[in-house]
Amino acid sequence: MVQITYIEPSGNAVTVNVAEGRSLMQGATAKGVNGILAECGGSCACGTCHCYVEAARLPDLPEPTDAELAMLDTVAAERRPNSRLSCQIKATAALEGLVVALPDRQI
Repeated sequence: MVQITYIEPSGNAVTVNVAEGRSLMQGATAKGVNGILAECGGSCACGTCHCYVEAARLPDLPEPTDAELAMLDTVAAERRPNSRLSCQIKATAALEGLVVALPDRQI
């Protein structure tokens, strides 16, 4: 299990243990974290699992695919340099303690 902290739009921090290999979106939705809609169920087709990864930890993540980058162009909240889709980030030991903030809106 990998501990991930989600900062909900309200500012509330929720720490969740996510099984290795599961996406950050799956970990959040399984525990009822507020701020991720995940309308497409994780297929990189809706942009409603947009999150902001703490900038210092971006090198710990795999590079976004072209499909993810294209979908990030459609997100409802401000796209930032640290924007990612949580459905495309798999929990690994290297991500232990990662903090992701959720935007104020997904649609």
